[in-house]
Amino acid sequence: MSKLVIKGGIPLKGEVSISGAKNSVVAVIPAAILVDGPCRIENVPEISDVKILMNILNELGAQINFEDNNTLVVNSQYLKSNTATYDMVKSLRASYYLLGALLGRFKKAEVAFPGGCDFGYRPIDQHIKGFEALGAKVEIDHGIVKIEAERLVGSKIYMDVVSVGATINIMLAAVKAEGTTIIENAAKEPHVVDVANFLNAMGANIKGAGTDVIKIKGVPVLSGGVSHSVTPDMIEAGTFMIAAAATAGDVIIRNVIPKHLESLSAKLIEMGINIHIDGDWIRVTGTDEIQRVNIKTLPYPGFPTDLHPPISLLLCLGNGTSTVTEGIWDQRFQYVDELKRMGALIKVEGRIAVIEGVQKLSGAPVKAMDLRAGAAMVIAGLVAEGETEVYNISYVDRGYENFENKLQSLGAKITRVED
Repeated sequence: MSKLVIKGGIPLKGEVSISGAKNSVVAVIPAAILVDGPCRIENVPEISDVKILMNILNELGAQINFEDNNTLVVNSQYLKSNTATYDMVKSLRASYYLLGALLGRFKKAEVAFPGGCDFGYRPIDQHIKGFEALGAKVEIDHGIVKIEAERLVGSKIYMDVVSVGATINIMLAAVKAEGTTIIENAAKEPHVVDVANFLNAMGANIKGAGTDVIKIKGVPVLSGGVSHSVTPDMIEAGTFMIAAAATAGDVIIRNVIPKHLESLSAKLIEMGINIHIDGDWIRVTGTDEIQRVNIKTLPYPGFPTDLHPPISLLLCLGNGTSTVTEGIWDQRFQYVDELKRMGALIKVEGRIAVIEGVQKLSGAPVKAMDLRAGAAMVIAGLVAEGETEVYNISYVDRGYENFENKLQSLGAKITRVED
């Protein structure tokens, strides 16, 4: 088991480059199952979720390996199995994308219910609704989702709730279906667009990704031999923006798409943080006078739920009373008790956190409750007086490439220690 040991009180300064998006790559890799040949995926972050997916695809019969540090080659020509067991998927929430990909490839899939971070009830009913609309029969037997279809036929599907996972999964299943599939009330997140771009590069016909109506005209076959570069990680970029603001630092964050970060940038500016945007980089200059704001997380282009824990930490350092309302997940506040150990004043009422700004935080042993809460604990350690130890750091490794190394390059005193 590893932990991060952090000596706080040092403003972050310098430049950092953002890796490929975790939320994109965990869908792009399963999408490669749909083509009977090789695909080259660039800008792949070296994170534990990618390593788990590589192991799963290898066990299914695919050939998958890193060509260099951030370029992955996937060849599904010899894919032989349509079954992913619990042992294969137990630590990866995004393993549900195997359902849509295997269904599109074999017209049959058996995948155990996925694992991953636990911050609320995350049903797959919208995924199942979509598969059934395409003509598949779905059965859940002892924790295994079993899907089979004699043929997949395009259909109009209205999403009862905006779901990124269901939107992508239906796209994966529909690209080779007969006729046209229309997804209404679709998710608009950048990683939905990224997956659609990858599928289109392989010969799919998807239009409208990034809007709330996506149209997919099925094609009989997809072509291999394509290259795709994963979009920059807006959540990693947002995490470094918040870290710069929290430490009253001065950081240039490179390899970003600023439009993806507009909701965060707007709130940081409202808090008195100086934001300068130019091309594919954002400069964040902190202040000692962080102003109170109210935030509600919403589907894109609203404020992202994955930045809820880090922004809450930043508001702990602000003047006055702020609120953060969680509009997506029902148990995202598990990090609150850990911040309280460091001196934060937070009261949770239902889905609302009421945050009173404090003069300082104090270093303490804390643990990551999930991936994004873990990032918030690390930032808390960067601003706290004294030494902070962050345990359960495997959560952070799921979604941040070389996190402590990037922070060290900005001047942070942070070390990974085997505990």
